[in-house]
Amino acid sequence: MTSQELSNRQYLADLFSGPFRGHAIIMDPSYEPFDFSRGDIAISQNPVKEWVSVHLQRYETMLKWQKDIGDDSVPHVRLVTGTEVFAAAFGAPVHLYENDIPCALPLVSSTDEADRLVTPSLDARPLARILELCELLRDQVGPDVPISVPDIQSPFDIAALIWRKEDLFVAMHTNPQSVHTLVNKCDTLLHSFLTKFKRLIPNPNMIHCPNMWAPPELGCSLSEDEAGSMSVAMFEEFCLPTLSGLSETFGGLFMHCCATADHQYENFKKIPKLRSLNRVFQEPGPGPAVKAFAGRTVLANAWFPEEFIYEIADMALPESRFLFNMPAEPLEDAKRTFERMRKRFPRN
Repeated sequence: MTSQELSNRQYLADLFSGPFRGHAIIMDPSYEPFDFSRGDIAISQNPVKEWVSVHLQRYETMLKWQKDIGDDSVPHVRLVTGTEVFAAAFGAPVHLYENDIPCALPLVSSTDEADRLVTPSLDARPLARILELCELLRDQVGPDVPISVPDIQSPFDIAALIWRKEDLFVAMHTNPQSVHTLVNKCDTLLHSFLTKFKRLIPNPNMIHCPNMWAPPELGCSLSEDEAGSMSVAMFEEFCLPTLSGLSETFGGLFMHCCATADHQYENFKKIPKLRSLNRVFQEPGPGPAVKAFAGRTVLANAWFPEEFIYEIADMALPESRFLFNMPAEPLEDAKRTFERMRKRFPRN
């Protein structure tokens, strides 16, 4: 581990839970496109070892970019998966696209079907293959290199992939206990998987989105993308308990949300130790998030143009903490972008 990586680890740890020393800047590398023509890692019939080399190549790219640019990143092996992994473990069929990540298709459409579902074990093929890949990668890179979790959806969001969504939302009113039961099964599976992942990987990176690292003792990450589809009261009933539980169990929560969910900010603030929130802003833009989370949660702004980053920074309150995960561009362009941003956002 280089002195720069050690320094960056401490800098990011302080950003999320320590004294504020400046906003973080992470330049996303330009990777070779991931080849999905063989299907998805989690469900393919091909040997898992076939996916090792491409993940190692991406790690090497991340190492080179960090060395050449000197940004605030911590290079790690980042697993490439879609949102389908945990739904597929329940038996949900998976749709494969030609040049994009896979997605899960609904498995059930009624309360009777949902009630019959059994919480899968970690031997379920999608999860077993992901864990096998992690072991192979761990053996290749050694114990010091962080390995990230696959794409993690929230317990409710996994349920919304398994249960045909239009029927699920009706059931939230007509048969709420069945919805709670399925969400709790998804929550149990997530707890089991994340606990096993932390045992398996000596240096886990519990963040899946955006492209960043955080100390594993500060919590786990997930996507909560159904928050915009429900009222404040429904979110509080069906989502908040499991989000809070995961945060309490793992030491905090890093959350991605690309829904139209500004109305849920007060609910988000009820999650204990919400370390970071990554939003895809809709109208009225980032202002409400900057105001709501200053002094309590890092706003991780991912893949926005440089000009928009400066607009967000102009909205900052004295207690605001930001992480800027910049969109991929050619290396020389990325160097110049970073130099401009570092002048604007110095590191102490």
